[in-house]
Amino acid sequence: MKNLQNILFAAAALALSSTFVSCTPGERGAVVGGGVGAGLGAAVAGSGNRATGALIGGAVGAVAGSEMSKNRAHRNHGYRDQQGYNRY
Repeated sequence: MKNLQNILFAAAALALSSTFVSCTPGERGAVVGGGVGAGLGAAVAGSGNRATGALIGGAVGAVAGSEMSKNRAHRNHGYRDQQGYNRY
């Protein structure tokens, strides 16, 4: 039974990691931020409110992660003109 659980976990991890290939930076940030936010929300919430804390933390984390990733991607798309100045 333990071996089957390991195989299923590995298959789920592979499927999840392969979905990031076609994501935009904002989508990747939303997924990572949502996961981190849900974990932190569940940890910070009281013992009877873990699900609510995870939902709120996941939503806030997804929005924050998406915006942070989009901002970082926008900064990385600059180019230099003939004088060597960054243009966006």
